[in-house]
Amino acid sequence: MEVPSQRSMWPSIHWIWDERKKCRMHWPFRWILKEKLNMMQSLDKDSQKTRVIYSKYTDLVPKEVMNADDPDLQRPDEEAIKEITEKTRVALEKSVSQKVAAAMPVRAADKLAPAQYIRYTPSQQGVAFNSGAKQRVIRMVEMQKDPMEPPRFKINKKIPRGPPSPPAPVMHSPSRKMTVKEQQEWKIPPCISNWKNAKGYTIPLDKRLAADGRGLQTVHINENFAKLAEALYIADRKAREAVEMRAQVERKMAQKEKEKHEEKLREMAQKARERRAGIKTHVEKEDGEARERDEIRHDRRKERQHDRNLSRAAPDKRSKLQRNENRDISEVIALGVPNPRTSNEVQYDQRLFNQSKGMDSGFAGGEDEIYNVYDQAWRGGKDMAQSIYRPSKNLDKDMYGDDLEARIKTNRFVPDKEFSGSDRRQRGREGPVQFEEDPFGLDKFLEEAKQHGGSKRPSDSSRPKEHEHEGKKRRKE
Repeated sequence: MEVPSQRSMWPSIHWIWDERKKCRMHWPFRWILKEKLNMMQSLDKDSQKTRVIYSKYTDLVPKEVMNADDPDLQRPDEEAIKEITEKTRVALEKSVSQKVAAAMPVRAADKLAPAQYIRYTPSQQGVAFNSGAKQRVIRMVEMQKDPMEPPRFKINKKIPRGPPSPPAPVMHSPSRKMTVKEQQEWKIPPCISNWKNAKGYTIPLDKRLAADGRGLQTVHINENFAKLAEALYIADRKAREAVEMRAQVERKMAQKEKEKHEEKLREMAQKARERRAGIKTHVEKEDGEARERDEIRHDRRKERQHDRNLSRAAPDKRSKLQRNENRDISEVIALGVPNPRTSNEVQYDQRLFNQSKGMDSGFAGGEDEIYNVYDQAWRGGKDMAQSIYRPSKNLDKDMYGDDLEARIKTNRFVPDKEFSGSDRRQRGREGPVQFEEDPFGLDKFLEEAKQHGGSKRPSDSSRPKEHEHEGKKRRKE
């Protein structure tokens, strides 16, 4: 039973049901264009007997080995291997020899094939036919070919061109002996390479440098080498300083730990001596510890109160309070926060009030080049001058000892050796810095230079106005 398939231009797979109701798949390869497709032959009919065609599902499933001693599953012996190898070698040699012989331009005559004997039995038997013989033995021999016979068929094969005729001889003059100069001129120095030396020549360094051509170009050292060396030197110095500083800090910390340990041992020894002697411990230490605990409680209570105030405050005020909460004292001073400590000094300069000079007057009537913003000394009183740069007796007595009075009375701002011709009168100073009058008139010279600094020729300002008027008329014309 054949299952019909739809007509198409391409071959399709047909499923054929045989009498045993098994489905087999066939691949049609010959088609006849009629009203319906007619499959004439299939692979299982036209194939050779030695060809195996797998067309069932069971052919794809691996078989189970039921008997391991089956002779079909055993390896071949040595004789079978040698026989198959010899057959393969003979077949390969035959194929290769044919290809080599066909590629050669001239070849010998092919060997004649051996004679074949064929037993011939005619279809018509009788006395009148075949000379009355029932069978004949025919000897078939290959026809001999003429090796010099030209090819019967045209071969479109490109043959390489043969060698040309030899060149005509050139007549030379008789050879003469070369001079030493000609020999030196014909001497070509070998190439000097920095990578190869196949002959193993010993080449001097001057020849190698001359061949390199380095002397023909100027040596230019990049300035970044100096920058790199300087940066390395600075980095090394900073690293050494950091190591030294770290070592010093470690030594100080070790010294502090040692002192702390010794102090602890000393206190333990003192307690042991007091315990042995039966002396009661002082109550002052317990009172001090209780006082410290009370201070800690008070500080924590203030912090909690501060946090409650922050939570209740307005948003803008809360951000300001939080910003100023953990500020350093140096930052507070730098930002101009007023000092809460009371002081007897005046916190502002009273001379700035009720004055016709200063910032409101525009720096001396608009003269920006004159540096006379401060016309009087600030805090010129004797009390302030005496308190600056002078150590206090109570704080610095431990440092300077009994020589404090002598150090205070010493004139620290007087040079040890005066200039020749200078008249330095012994008069008291009101402060560490004291200004003198200008003996050489430098201030006046600088003011004149600044006034004439805007124009290149100072004589332009003294030109009469008439010349300026005439110049304007000429430009109008």
